Amino acid sequence: MQNFDYQTPTRLIFGKGVVEKLPEIMGNYGKKILLTYGGGSIKKIGLYDKVKELLADFEITELSGIQPNPKYDPSVLDGVKLCKENDIDVILAVGGGSVLDCSKAIAAGAKYDGDVWDLISYKVKARSALPIVDIITLAATGSEYDCGGVISRTETNDKIGYMDSHLYPAVSFLDPTYTFTVSKKQTAAGCADAMNHIMEQYFCEDSSILNDGFMEAGLKSLMVNAVKCLENPEDYTARAEMMLTCTYGCNGIYALGNSYTGWPCHGMEHALSAYYDITHGEGLAIITPRWMKHILSEKTVDRFVKYGVNVFGIDGTLDKFEIAEKAINATYQFFESINIPMHLKDVGIDESRIDEMAHHVAVNEGLENAWVPLTEKDIADIFRASL
Repeated sequence: MQNFDYQTPTRLIFGKGVVEKLPEIMGNYGKKILLTYGGGSIKKIGLYDKVKELLADFEITELSGIQPNPKYDPSVLDGVKLCKENDIDVILAVGGGSVLDCSKAIAAGAKYDGDVWDLISYKVKARSALPIVDIITLAATGSEYDCGGVISRTETNDKIGYMDSHLYPAVSFLDPTYTFTVSKKQTAAGCADAMNHIMEQYFCEDSSILNDGFMEAGLKSLMVNAVKCLENPEDYTARAEMMLTCTYGCNGIYALGNSYTGWPCHGMEHALSAYYDITHGEGLAIITPRWMKHILSEKTVDRFVKYGVNVFGIDGTLDKFEIAEKAINATYQFFESINIPMHLKDVGIDESRIDEMAHHVAVNEGLENAWVPLTEKDIADIFRASL
């Protein structure tokens, strides 16, 4: 087991109706709020009006229109400008992980006098950030319980995972009822995203029985409950368990003490959604089984055996490579069964920029240091296998 230094300062407030505590919580951080949200779904479900009603005694400035794969320009830059112009005390992010990711970059940028991209690209480390409170409406990213976010810069095709200890939300409100109206497409994509968060930590050199069991249970929970949510979108128990399983995804708790993995599928998918602006979870679902097949070897097969036997219940007496192949196929078939498009061509990606994207990943993502190192050719081969 590897050494680690771990702290999670985020307060989770979970359950039906917990948003009623919002005035009490927000009052701990000040009166001037930047309210951030996306394309208006929070208005359709009545959450926007509820927040405005609860916070009637506060000064609220709004930043709307934050997109999936949140953009540095305009969203981050506009948010930073609003914070500085209005002397904002605290950010309230209401929506999915993209809104919260964007809000984290804004929180850091609001306390920095230079080019905010310096922070996101790690040229400069943040010294402080505005506090963030969030109300999550989509089970997927786990951003509500971690210190990072992913920001896209369109003009350079960069999509960077920006992490800093100042960016943990102070408080996250998790009410599963706000996920009842999430579309089947986004429910499935959220499941795929969260499953990949776990798999990026599971496939490593050094792990423990404790961590493996936690992650295997997380994967099974996501698969079972995603199907239930798709069949009955208002199944509170399924939505609640799926939401909590997603929340654990990226804050390290699944894999404390495990060895470094490099998160190769995220590294590759960042290029896909930066170049083509596709749905992140769908991109991960497409890439992951092809990555698995590409790295299967004598070095990795035992890990796939454990994954296949403990997650999918494959007969452990079979030949180990047969188990591994069955596990990889089962992964593909599950994503396909929840109607995720499983070829890049299905999401509008063709051969034309494969080599360009592979080069971008090889230069910017450091996958030569992953559990199984990936060269530029490896990355291009995985992309082509995914077409």
